[in-house]
Amino acid sequence: MVALHEVAKAFGSTQALRGVSLDLPEGEVLAVVGANGAGKSTLNKILSGALAPDRGDVVLDGAKVRFATPLDARRAGVETVHQHASEWTVPGLSTAENLVLDRLASGEDGPWASPRRLLPRAREVAEGLGLELSRSALLDDVTRLGVSERQLIALARSLSRAPRLLILDEPTSALSTAESERLFEIVRRLREQGVAILYVSHRLGEVEALADRVAVLRDGRLEAVFERPLQAGRIVEAMLGELAAGVARPKAREGGAAVVRFEGARVLPGSEPFDLELREGEVLGLTGLIGAGKSELLGALFGLRRLPAGRILLDGREIRPRDPADAIGLGVHLVPEDRAAQALIPGWSVRANATLALVRRFFTRVRDERKSTAGLIRRLGIATAGAEAPIESLSGGNQQKVVVGRWLLAPARVLLLDEPFRGVDLGARRDIAAEVRELAAQSAVVVASADVDEVLEVADRIVVLAHGGVVRDVAAAEADREELTLAMNA
Repeated sequence: MVALHEVAKAFGSTQALRGVSLDLPEGEVLAVVGANGAGKSTLNKILSGALAPDRGDVVLDGAKVRFATPLDARRAGVETVHQHASEWTVPGLSTAENLVLDRLASGEDGPWASPRRLLPRAREVAEGLGLELSRSALLDDVTRLGVSERQLIALARSLSRAPRLLILDEPTSALSTAESERLFEIVRRLREQGVAILYVSHRLGEVEALADRVAVLRDGRLEAVFERPLQAGRIVEAMLGELAAGVARPKAREGGAAVVRFEGARVLPGSEPFDLELREGEVLGLTGLIGAGKSELLGALFGLRRLPAGRILLDGREIRPRDPADAIGLGVHLVPEDRAAQALIPGWSVRANATLALVRRFFTRVRDERKSTAGLIRRLGIATAGAEAPIESLSGGNQQKVVVGRWLLAPARVLLLDEPFRGVDLGARRDIAAEVRELAAQSAVVVASADVDEVLEVADRIVVLAHGGVVRDVAAAEADREELTLAMNA
């Protein structure tokens, strides 16, 4: 149904795609994988009409097409759910308005359509994905929903348009295990209905479970195409040039003295109180389903919210950070869940974003900032044209390295990382994990992730949250993936 013939695209001196040819027939799931910066997002944007190729052709039903805008692609039956949370929904509009955004934009419901009048159609769109939303949730501003819920809103909206080609870019990056399973069932159903699906993911387990074929991009080129039966080792070798199978667990370390103690802490209204220690020299992996209380726990320590009950002790002294500035002054640093909305300043350079945490006065030495940023680029292997390159010119994984690296330049007593591997490829994930573990030698580090494999790959100790309470606290060396997954769903 869809084909690319020798498609190329450059951004200045950076060649994002180098003559890529691919075909995607009806009723097939084609997974596209590759390291950050391999060209996956550029490929998606060309198919979705957000970018035009410099060279080559896009062919639809045997005829060459050139989408001038995303609307052109949508009219041709191409629907895209993008990776970044900022692209899923429109802040300031209700959840109902976001579910029926196309009708609003086209004027189909007239100029005076209120959220209440849109409720029946919005519920219909939500039910197409099995979403159960209360009336108040539908009428509230969509920003009141969590990241995972906003992603599901965007997916439900796309499915309501009966796409012929559905492009899913890191679709499970913000979803819990249960939500991901629901998405997989939808993908399989759409395949049976003849929909062509382009599925971009760094998670090879789900690629193996869903894909009919896997296309590997590397440095903008089509490196290989694999058909079933798929072998993860060969896919990783094509992606990175090295063989790496399974989850590589780090050598476990025992933590030292407690840096942070939560005593009688309650993170959700009505949840069970618990005690928890964050220890020096240890990476604590915090896992649980979306909504289990991970972000709430980190937010309380970073001054974003107050605990409903309990107290927090830092090095034996009770603290009550009033805001993030107060927490940073205490040596508590946070890499937030949504880097685009919460961690990066668009329009600023890599240098300005990387050294943001070092700014403590009105004037700083740009020369010193450039030196620090150059060292960080080398240390984390950040793929960029240089320290002064716009942050938007970096791939998602390299942007995440900048966000994590910012706190490597400003030593922390406590480092909190909320979903730090979202949208990050295997190689970048290992780079970040290695730096995090090195930093933990002098600090307490928490890595929060809904992905059990990510936690197993970086943690010394693992805590599972469910419904706001601690249901499992185990040394990583003794942790079993299946047991952790069951505990998450308790």
